[in-house]
Amino acid sequence: MMGVGSDVLCGQNVSRETFERLEVFAALLEKWNQSINLVSQSSLNDLWARHIADSVQIFRLSGPIHTWLDIGSGGGLPGAIVAILAMDECPSAKITLIESDKRKSVFLRTVARETGAVFNVLTDRIEQAEPQHADVISARAVASLSTLLQFSERHLKPDGVALFSKGVSWKKEVDAARQEWDMGIETVPSLTEPGAVILKIKGISRV
Repeated sequence: MMGVGSDVLCGQNVSRETFERLEVFAALLEKWNQSINLVSQSSLNDLWARHIADSVQIFRLSGPIHTWLDIGSGGGLPGAIVAILAMDECPSAKITLIESDKRKSVFLRTVARETGAVFNVLTDRIEQAEPQHADVISARAVASLSTLLQFSERHLKPDGVALFSKGVSWKKEVDAARQEWDMGIETVPSLTEPGAVILKIKGISRV
């Protein structure tokens, strides 16, 4: 048996080695969350389903990875999880996490050290960081879709894909964003939250 977390990965298989690294991540998140607000305290009761499995499903939607940028990484969701999964599945991928909070950046670097996952942490504001020219850009609970598209315009390659987790009000955000942006959107139902989706967005350009 892999442990309690293995029951809530929503059928998304991972290797034993990857699962053990995810367990290390989960323990670090619970420990550091006592002093730094990485995730809401109440959500720790459902850490594996609400945060880890949700991040795994984002990774599974990406397709081939060369450069991945996670913005507003905070507690490493999904960025650190992506890096842990990539160790087995696409070890040549270059993964970067942008986080403006210095304490959270220290947490992310600790995750890299303790899990062995390879990723770069930029302690900077998303809108001020050097353009990253990423193939994939991801975000969870960072900003409105319109704002995320602005960040994507700066950091995403023209033929890249953006993967954004959105809750049950996602349609309103899409309608608002279309006032400013043209884009192709595929909506993928979330495996971990009823009514929520992952927006898979390509061809982003201003109206």
